[in-house]
Amino acid sequence: MPDVLAEGLTLVLVGTAPSRRSAAARAYYANPQNKFWRTLHAVGLTPRQLAPAEFPLLPEYGIGLTDVAKRHNGVDAALPSDAWAPGELREKLRRYSPRIVAFTSKRGASETLGLPTGRLPYGKQLMDLEGAELWVLPSTSPLGHNHFSLEPWQALADRVRELRVRENR
Repeated sequence: MPDVLAEGLTLVLVGTAPSRRSAAARAYYANPQNKFWRTLHAVGLTPRQLAPAEFPLLPEYGIGLTDVAKRHNGVDAALPSDAWAPGELREKLRRYSPRIVAFTSKRGASETLGLPTGRLPYGKQLMDLEGAELWVLPSTSPLGHNHFSLEPWQALADRVRELRVRENR
């Protein structure tokens, strides 16, 4: 899956690894039961619900996408320990300097930060990541449906809007 990164992005959403379905479709969050695209629209990060194949349009809305385990796909629990590449992620974040980095699951944040998932509350974190404001969001995956809540996603969208208003002054 290609990264969707550019300079000047307000937000970069960081997943773990594409699901097998997404890898086969060559599109982020391609499982129709995944709430990702519906959630982006519901909280106002995109003006309409994009189809998974439209992921290259996200920079038009100031949003980028990448994963912590870029060269693997499948369920997080089945990923080998060498799948995780937090150093590569950090390098990308230094290069592109987004204002906000938001992990779309606790697992991706845990693997990147070296902290147990139990020490990572949903929402804005007290630390930053490579100079960017850091957020951890509930997974939109159908496998994580018991933990999903729209509230942290809405708080993130509100923060993105706040930053954009400041930048446009």
